[in-house]
Amino acid sequence: MNQSLKPGENTTLNSAQGRVVVTHAAGANLDVNLTAFLLTDTGRVLDDSGMVFFNVPEHPSGAATFTAPVVQGSVISHSISFDLARLPANITKVAITLTQDGSAGGFEVVKELRATVIAGAQVLELAPEPFSKETGIIVLDLYVRNDQFKARSVWQGFASGLAGLCGLYGVEVEEQAPPPPPAKPVSMQKSLITLDKVGSSHKVSLEKGPSAPKVIRVSATWVDNGDDCDNDDLDLRIGILRPDGRMSIIQAPDKRGEFDLDPYVFHTGDVVSASANEPAVETVDINPAISQLMGGKVALVCSVYSAVDNGAVSVASLKPKMRMEYGNQIVECAFEFPLGRDDDDDDFSDMIYTYVIGLIEIDQDHIVLSPSGATSESCSEATPWLSRNGDKLKLTMDGPEVFKGEPLQNSGSKRYV
Repeated sequence: MNQSLKPGENTTLNSAQGRVVVTHAAGANLDVNLTAFLLTDTGRVLDDSGMVFFNVPEHPSGAATFTAPVVQGSVISHSISFDLARLPANITKVAITLTQDGSAGGFEVVKELRATVIAGAQVLELAPEPFSKETGIIVLDLYVRNDQFKARSVWQGFASGLAGLCGLYGVEVEEQAPPPPPAKPVSMQKSLITLDKVGSSHKVSLEKGPSAPKVIRVSATWVDNGDDCDNDDLDLRIGILRPDGRMSIIQAPDKRGEFDLDPYVFHTGDVVSASANEPAVETVDINPAISQLMGGKVALVCSVYSAVDNGAVSVASLKPKMRMEYGNQIVECAFEFPLGRDDDDDDFSDMIYTYVIGLIEIDQDHIVLSPSGATSESCSEATPWLSRNGDKLKLTMDGPEVFKGEPLQNSGSKRYV
């Protein structure tokens, strides 16, 4: 029985035992590695044994086992066997990931990338959208939910490779530094700041030197609102106000940007569904040198958007939140959008399709974040627009409409570049 899973989709496995096989075309200088992370409900490993890969090929529980890659003609196969029935009681998920040595060009150079989950007679086929400069990918999650064994297609990419995945899952890694001094472990102690009031803000200093974090990661999460409708598909959009006053916009899958090239902001991929138990996550990576590379202060407006053709859904009911991670510092914008009522006591929030979660300003020394709460006009698909009055940032909700798969449109003097 064959079944295809798109990114964000999940299904029940007919067997607790099986195998994940990742294949791609062979190529010169490719360094692709498959790794499993065994995670608790917090999304973190218990200890370093929670990482299964070529150096540690089996978890002590036997729930995950790594097999060395096999070359068959022009195809390379990587595999990890799993037995979810043997997961320890405090481990609920196995994240299957890939990394690629960025010196070879990231996953842009890895052709014909595919993943297959084989569980008894059940075969799940998972194909990603094309990747670019990403050097780390979460391919899929295997997990237990309500005593059922399940698989979820993810295909979320990161620009920070294995180190970024280890940081995400709480595995202590060592920095690459020539002696002396000797390499030292990277601290995984996280500092969390939550901003939930309009007008509040938080400043984060940009670090300097070779040990400075290599990425500013912004993510938006949302949940299914439980209305039994297939309309819980939000899009994380980033509007970029350049130092010269021009605007750009980033959105997956077709307007993803670039991390190392202009506009120095990269969307890692489109996610199309969520559930109450499995929030959807869309992520954007920002180059910390964006201000220096663009020649001045840069402002970014971060919003979530639901297209009109998704149907009447209250974006507020999906409880969107934004998180920025830079090194060990995490700042969340968790503004609670109100579900308003009109004079006829009808829920008019169903007709609002864009919510601005947060604003980010970056200069060569600092990142400043603030929550927003601004929304589009009722029934409008206009996008958030930024401008400056002197040094003061101005947000309006009258930017040109942006649609997936269509060229950028201009509206009067408001033009995206």
